[in-house]
Amino acid sequence: MLDSSTFQDLASLPLHQNCDHPAVMNPKKCATVCNINKNLLSVDYAVVALAAYPELMSSSDIPADVKGRVREILGDCSQSSVGSYSPSGGLRMVREAVAAYLTERDQAPARAQDIYLGNGAADLIRAVLAMFIGDIDGKPPAVMLPIPQYPLFSGFLSELGLLQASYYLDEERNWALDTCELQRCWKQASICSHVRVLVIINPGNPSGQVLSVKDLEEIVKFAYDHDLFLLADEVYQDNIIGKKFHSLKKAMNNIIRVMYAMGEPYRSMELASFATCSKGWAAESGLRAGFLEMVGVQGGVAAVFERTRSLLQCPGVLGQCALHCLVQPPLPGEPSYERYKSERGPTEIALAERSATAFNVFNSIPGYSCNSIHGAVFAFPRVEIPKRAQKEALENGRNPDEFYCLQLLEETGVCVVPGSGFGQREGTFHFRTTILHPPREFNYMMESIRRFHLHFLQRYSN
Repeated sequence: MLDSSTFQDLASLPLHQNCDHPAVMNPKKCATVCNINKNLLSVDYAVVALAAYPELMSSSDIPADVKGRVREILGDCSQSSVGSYSPSGGLRMVREAVAAYLTERDQAPARAQDIYLGNGAADLIRAVLAMFIGDIDGKPPAVMLPIPQYPLFSGFLSELGLLQASYYLDEERNWALDTCELQRCWKQASICSHVRVLVIINPGNPSGQVLSVKDLEEIVKFAYDHDLFLLADEVYQDNIIGKKFHSLKKAMNNIIRVMYAMGEPYRSMELASFATCSKGWAAESGLRAGFLEMVGVQGGVAAVFERTRSLLQCPGVLGQCALHCLVQPPLPGEPSYERYKSERGPTEIALAERSATAFNVFNSIPGYSCNSIHGAVFAFPRVEIPKRAQKEALENGRNPDEFYCLQLLEETGVCVVPGSGFGQREGTFHFRTTILHPPREFNYMMESIRRFHLHFLQRYSN
């Protein structure tokens, strides 16, 4: 349980900088990070443009509902300008819109005062992890992370001096969560550290799995039994293929999620969950906007957290405008709705088609296996690398999967990310690739990977 005494000079901590941790990816060097649909939704751009330049209010090309939304946003801004600072937690009306969105999603009340806006989810995740700096009973703090995981987490742990306790998802069961593995991880880490936080990534990045209600219930029970703070990265919740997303806050009875369905004592547990404009159907990664909901934390902790957030002044206001569009999209009957629907629909269809193609093609390549992709926007296939190639990689000072991916890049121009950057069981090799390319590029990529792998096997065959 957090209390305000656990904060040790948080105000003096350095702001986030690019970390030298080997697991942190540099998007400038990696062509596999791209947006879902950069024919971006017109309502987003119209709102951002109009908020930035209100003189456009006179344009007949901008729908009336967009103008009304922007008037409300500007009315909540100091001096009616997005160039002014907002409150450090974000504009009141945007926080209220997020709370309304979460209340509808979870069928459980959310309060605007528990919502914090940030410059993307990464900004907020780091802020929450920073609360756990400091030894407990002479033991350093540790955070339980799923493997494979998004290396933002391991990078932040390294930066903040928190220990990583890795629990492995079960690849043979479509990256399922195993409570026995959670127990093994906690028990082993507890020998030399004090485990404070359990992180879940749902939908999984890079693994693409979507946790079931049963999985979520087991997570909550485990966290309660071991007095763990729950941190839920749910940024891909809108990118779901063929399954239903269940948040960690709500489950079971008519989609009433875990913490409210199970009642006391679980209802009083501590949870931080995150979402962002960078993912989902918006894919507005450049505007840097995300939100955090903090549930169950003590009042003193919330007050200190708010003070530390105030040191950063405020999240970008134009990003907050885009976030408002994410959580409160146009409704049927509003002037923007039909265009919004026509622009969003193809993105969802394309994601489902690419997911099925990636699954089928990867599993047709000798030496490849790939689980079904039910969420997020990536494939994470497993690749068998011949012993001779592994030996040559190690002789050249590289991990075998890195060696494989570099040869793929050099011979085909296809850029993927080695699985060792995300974590994987010893003796297994993977890579992550996005499935968001335009159709011709996507088909070229898949065929290039197939041809390359067959030649690679021939070259390094025993």
